[in-house]
Amino acid sequence: MPVFPFSPRPETSPWGAIQQGDQLAPGIWSVMTVSHGGLLLSDARQDAMPEVLRLDGNAYEEDADWCLVYLAFEGELALQKTCTADFLQLARDTARCWHPDRFAAHTGEAVAPNESHVLRTRAAYQAAIGEFCTTSAWGDWAEWVPKGKIGVIARRLASVNHLGRPTYADDEVCALLDKDAYSQRGEVLVLASIPHEIINPPAELRPKRVA
Repeated sequence: MPVFPFSPRPETSPWGAIQQGDQLAPGIWSVMTVSHGGLLLSDARQDAMPEVLRLDGNAYEEDADWCLVYLAFEGELALQKTCTADFLQLARDTARCWHPDRFAAHTGEAVAPNESHVLRTRAAYQAAIGEFCTTSAWGDWAEWVPKGKIGVIARRLASVNHLGRPTYADDEVCALLDKDAYSQRGEVLVLASIPHEIINPPAELRPKRVA
């Protein structure tokens, strides 16, 4: 197992001024700010991250990226008194969910769609490429939406990346949908899959869409 030197407490973070910092292992700092936090790696640790797990910077935020560090140094971190077997399992589960491609490449373990939000979202968007998909919605509290309806903007889906994030073409439509039917929507709502009425965009939306 490689030996890493201890590193000084980081002075800054991508999430703001650091209020609390703990060195989990040499060169691995867990930091907190007023609004967010995550793990910051020393240069030596960042260089030692397996290529399939390494992000561009040395910051691994606390929502979805922290797990990559635990996956990379799992054996070493398992020896730390503050790191339980349950926490290491949580790291693996988080990596499966939010970084399925990286997890599979590093571990050799296949990730099923029911284990990964990213895989499910990506598959849903891939199936809808070329279709108009809803991107924003207004309830009947809006003046232009009749009672019992939902007003939507739908844009033509052009592509989806490996993280399940869509890219849309410029063409879009405005439509009215039944509120109850809309409430049953899945991850991605294809306009053609639900009864709808195409309408002219209300005047108050047009300047915002053009700006």
